[in-house]
Amino acid sequence: MTASAPASAIRRRQPFSAGRLTVTILLSLYAFVAIGPLLLMVSNSLRPSRGIYTDPVGLPIPPTFASYQLAWTKGNFSQYFLNSFTVTTCSVLLTIIVAVPAAYAIARSTSKIVGTIEAVFISGLMLPVHLAILPLFYLMDSLRLVDNPVSLVFIYSALGIPFSIFILTSFFRQLPIELEEASELDGAGPFRRFVSVMLPLVRPAIATVAIFRFVPIWNDFLFPLVLMRSPQHYTLPVGLTSFFGQYQTDWSALFAGLVIATIPLVVLFLLATKQIISGLTAGMSK
Repeated sequence: MTASAPASAIRRRQPFSAGRLTVTILLSLYAFVAIGPLLLMVSNSLRPSRGIYTDPVGLPIPPTFASYQLAWTKGNFSQYFLNSFTVTTCSVLLTIIVAVPAAYAIARSTSKIVGTIEAVFISGLMLPVHLAILPLFYLMDSLRLVDNPVSLVFIYSALGIPFSIFILTSFFRQLPIELEEASELDGAGPFRRFVSVMLPLVRPAIATVAIFRFVPIWNDFLFPLVLMRSPQHYTLPVGLTSFFGQYQTDWSALFAGLVIATIPLVVLFLLATKQIISGLTAGMSK
């Protein structure tokens, strides 16, 4: 077989070994342990609560969606879901809009001042979030943004910029500067070089940053709990806590609420797994 043969063909001809069997068994066990609770959660959300008490691991035959209707309407999950989606999407977009050009400027500059600015950005990675909650609360209160979802967008964006600049700067530095020089000879200005040449090349890194910022923002409980006072501004984690207290004996409705809160993350990982692997492996291989 030549060196140019497809990798899939090479994998098919690898000999069977006890090591591969062990790895396969261990990975299968891990997948079962990881997916099992999710399947149990979905299964119980499609059953009445009385059936869950008598048979916790039974199958939903026939399935019922009454618990989802209860959680979505009476549990106000439609509003919580919209709040979480709006805050998370706006925060991720604002982070990327600020971090991408900043990372490009830092990566292409040789100034010591810019190096100091980069160090200031990176030092934000070491800031304990819990220690910042009180100053941030007073800051948002002075800006009259307490009980306003805009405060969450600002905080999440600011907290995400150090990590985003750290990842994106590394990617920009690994791109050959000859590409920009060639486009400059073709008459492209600085803005055109950034938008048309560099941005498409760092798309996997942008996707990686977006995904890694989306998950913690979507799951965050602390800042919405401290800053949001009105139930109509609650995000899903805070709303889910309130729902637990109100329907603590209705296990089917509670499982339905958990499924609603989990679905966007599962869909995101299913759709973006390729982008995550591409971004991470590109960063390691260059």
